[in-house]
Formats: sequence, C-alpha cells, structure tokens
Amino acid sequence: MASRLYMKFYPALLILAGSIFYVGALQGQSTNWYQDDRTEETPFTIGTESVYKTLLKDKRGTQVVVAVIDSGVDIEHEDLKDVIWVNHDEVADNGIDDDNNGYIDDINGWNFIGGPDGSHVGPDTYEMTRLYALYDKKFKDVDPATLDKKETEEYNDYIKFGKRIEKETESAKINYDEIKRQYDIFAQVMDHIDAIAEKLPLDEKLADSLSTSFNPNDVITSNIFNYYISETGAIPSAESLRDELIAPMEDGLEYYGNKFKYNWNPDFDPRHIVGDNYEDLDEKYYGNNSVEGPDAFHGTHVSGIIAARRDNGIGINGVADNVRIMVVRAVPDGDERDKDVANAIRYAVDNGASIINMSFGKGASPDKQVVDDAIRYAEKKDVLIVHAAGNSSENLDTTENYPNDYFLKPKGFLFFRKKQPKNYISIGASGPSDSQDMVADFSNYGKKDVDLFAPGVMMYSTAPDDKYQISQGTSMAAPVISGVAAIIRSHFPSLTAQQVKEALMTSTTSSDTMVKLPGGEELVPFSDLSVTGGIVDIPAAVRVASSMRGKKKIKRSKKGEIKA
Repeated sequence: MASRLYMKFYPALLILAGSIFYVGALQGQSTNWYQDDRTEETPFTIGTESVYKTLLKDKRGTQVVVAVIDSGVDIEHEDLKDVIWVNHDEVADNGIDDDNNGYIDDINGWNFIGGPDGSHVGPDTYEMTRLYALYDKKFKDVDPATLDKKETEEYNDYIKFGKRIEKETESAKINYDEIKRQYDIFAQVMDHIDAIAEKLPLDEKLADSLSTSFNPNDVITSNIFNYYISETGAIPSAESLRDELIAPMEDGLEYYGNKFKYNWNPDFDPRHIVGDNYEDLDEKYYGNNSVEGPDAFHGTHVSGIIAARRDNGIGINGVADNVRIMVVRAVPDGDERDKDVANAIRYAVDNGASIINMSFGKGASPDKQVVDDAIRYAEKKDVLIVHAAGNSSENLDTTENYPNDYFLKPKGFLFFRKKQPKNYISIGASGPSDSQDMVADFSNYGKKDVDLFAPGVMMYSTAPDDKYQISQGTSMAAPVISGVAAIIRSHFPSLTAQQVKEALMTSTTSSDTMVKLPGGEELVPFSDLSVTGGIVDIPAAVRVASSMRGKKKIKRSKKGEIKA
C-alpha cells in the first residue's frame, strides 16, 4: 500500500563484510534512454526525438495545460520554472480571490492538504489505518456475538486490519534499525574520508595504501575508492561521496520511521492542519496556495518527465513541448484522501487543464462516490485522466486499487452494469529491452484494468533544488503517457479526450516475448498483461492522431489562432 507510486533509485553503495553491492545501474543506457529512437537493442523506447525531427518538424502546436495531482512541485527548478502554469486572472499575494474561483492567490495551482496558516500535511496515515481507527472506536469493547451481518463484516475487517498494522509496524521498525546500524557505520567512515581528504588527494595510490591497513575504516574506504575507480575511473569528491552514501540512508530512515510513527499509527491524525470539516464531502474551498509542500521530490520528478524545458540546453528534455504544468497538491506521505482527490480533479478541470496526471493509489476508497463524480465531471469537460497502475506486482483484474475506472452502483439501482469513463487510462511500467524482464518486476498489470505500458524503469528526471535524479515506478510511466497525450492535444486540438485515448491505445507496439509475471519467475505472454498488450509508441500515436477526424469544436481568434 503506497500513495506516491514510485521507488527512489540512488547510486548508493552498501559495503557489508568488506564487499560492495551496487544498487541499480543504467546498464549502459543513456540517462534519457526512454526517449531515444528505437534500435534492435532497445525496441521499446518511445522515440520522442525522432517525432520532433520528422513528423512534427517546423510545426507549432498550441499550449496544453497538464495538471499534476501529486505531493507538490519545486516550481523554481531551473528546468521547470518556465513551464509552470500561471493563473493570469489572479494577482499574486494580494489576499484577494481576483478570479472568483474560490481559491485566493492560486497563481500556480492549489494545495488541498495545507492549512490556512500556510502549514502542510507531510506524513499521513494509510487508508487501512484510518479505517482501523474508526472501527476501533466502534468494536473495541464489543462482544462479536451480538453483531448483525453487516457489523460482523466490519468487525472481521477490524481484526484483519489490526493484524496487518501490527505486522507492518514491526517490519518497518526492523528495517529502520538495520538502516540505522549501517548509517552509524557509514557516518563514521565518511567522517574518516573527510579527514583524509583534507590532507591527501583521493586517488588510486591512496586506495592501495589503505587496503593494507588494519583499521576497519581504512579498509571500507579502500573498497569504496576501488569501486569508483573500476566503474568511473576516478574517485568522487568527499562531498559527492557523502551525497551518494549517507543521503540515501537518511532518506531510508525517514521512510521507515514515517511508516511506524505515522502511516501505520492509528493514533496519528494530521487532518486538523487543514482545518476543514472532513465529513462534509461537498466542501471545496480549503487548503492554501503553497504548492511545493514539505517534500516535492515525487511531483517534481513526474513533472520533469512530462515537460522539462526542451530548448534551454540544461538538465533534461521532457516528453512534451508547449506544456504548462498546473500543480495541485493532494498526496501526502501516506494515502491520499478521497475528498482531496475529488476536489483536486475538479480544480484542475475548472482552471483549464486538458490532461490530469495521477501518480498515486491505494487499496481502499471509503468515499469512492465523490471521486467517481469528479471523474465524470472531467469526462463531461473533455479532460483526459492518466493514472499510474501501482507498484505492488498485482493483477488489478482481481485486486482493488483506487482510484479506478469503474463507477460504483448508484444507490437504489438494482440492475446496474459496471460503467467506465471514456477519458481514463491506466498505465503499467516497462523497461527498454525485448526480453523476459521487459515488464518492471514491481508493476501492477491486468488484461482488463491496465490499458498499456510505458517506460518506468530507471527514469532520470528533475528533483528539488535544481537537482536531477533517477527514480522508477508506474509513477514515472504515467507521466510519459501524459507527455505523449500532451503532444497529441497540442498538435491535434480538435481531438477529444476519448479520441486521444484511442490514438494511444491503437498505436502501441506489441511483442511475442514471454515475460516474467511481475513479482515472480512465471513466464506469461506480454499480451496478457494489459488491454492493448503493448507499449506506447509516439511516432505511431502521432500518425494515428493525424489520421483521425476531430470531434471537438475549436475556437479561433480573429487572427486565426486557436484559443486555449
């Protein structure tokens, strides 16, 4: 169960018992591998560059707004600041709702998990934790023999959830303690390296001399140095080594510490920070205009994949040009809440987004109806929703994952077929090669409930404070599709959201390769893991889009320019 569907990747070294284990590698691929042109070795890259050089050469598209509902975005990042959406109908920091949309000073978007005093929700509980806390008040001292059928079902969930919380809490503490043990060792080693670096150059000669020492810190230092020499030909600076060795462990301590302190803690509830009446699902106007939040890594990374500035000569190139990123913060470190998700979708729709990227998910949705209504609203307003399938190696045809594209049965309707919105697309994660490992081991899948796959392995993108980092997950695959959809909506603006989805779905590249079923070693046909049985192909998608007759009426100015 995870809200922000990604796995951070760090080029970190774990030196244990004198050995070195390198966690992850690009395996000879470029840092921008997923956008490269396709070759025999990499048949499932998406071909972004070739599209701009051929099919879209010298063609100017219209500007497209993509809303990123996420943890927050570093809007000052060097590679994103020029592509951040600006609400020109609002005057910055004047404390007035100039455009009368209900949100004061919403210049770049809105934060639905912030307080009126400018504070933020950082960690939050999981949905299961919240349900357990609710049931605990109801069933803690109740004799189960006195319960009716519905109450008995809830009581059984209460017992099941309690066992899961206990198990996950214990596991998080074990992982925390192990990382803390390693952290204490490496912090000492890094202090040792800092002291050496003040006196001696960090080179191969030094590494050799340290290897014969009887000092454990010297031996570990030598192993570190020799590793970098063999891999890169040089030893990084002491500062760079600290970033690669210590920072990941600090993040690991925070990650597992948050799990047992907050995510799985039934006694923790930060909702008072927001100050809304959470029981009022119709309430829309709460939060604040601070869209970065306390941890903007995830949203910043997602945004870079979609739209990092392509022509500035720095950092990376996002998939799409002509994009403005609208930041809508609704995802904490924990499970997002249905009310916030619904309001985030409606805010994005009402303020001009034509695509919404949702790289989050959870296993329970107690107020699903309010989210369904928001998705219906987006469908009515012709907004495409792109959702990450999740990182639990599960079959979504048989496992609940929310949000999803099945609407709940309306109350009072006995005969109701499951209805699905036509503006919603679910994305699994793939890698570059046509092999048994083509599908990411962590990715969810489903012949009915996952539409297609996109690159989501070892994705290099923007990170807060003008940094760039590798991360992976279906969270990174979804923005690839959002970027491709933005290209189509930019250059073929008369196509509806449903037609854009159709162009994406009918242009995928398939494979006859038998692949490992995520989470195991069983080999299955790749075609069995999604509706299309394929991976996104930008050139093919653009060609399909160009052949479609648009169903959307386009408004033009007196000069013939398309109005956004």
